[in-house]
Amino acid sequence: MTSERINQQQIEICFGWAHLAFTMDSVESVDSFVNRVREIGIQIIGNPRLTGDGYYEAVISDPENNTIEICYKP
Repeated sequence: MTSERINQQQIEICFGWAHLAFTMDSVESVDSFVNRVREIGIQIIGNPRLTGDGYYEAVISDPENNTIEICYKP
């Protein structure tokens, strides 16, 4: 790259997926899953909440530091 605003390091950092998402079948399923992973020591990044676009979601970080979204869309 020759632009002063873009360098190879920035491209490598931005490449790839942001997170993995799993859809559950109910609000209760999301809550139950989050409670279970909390019990075994998995880091909760975002507690269950209703988002502006209608999803009920929580976000966790797995042991390899991957961000995982657990969600339900009514």
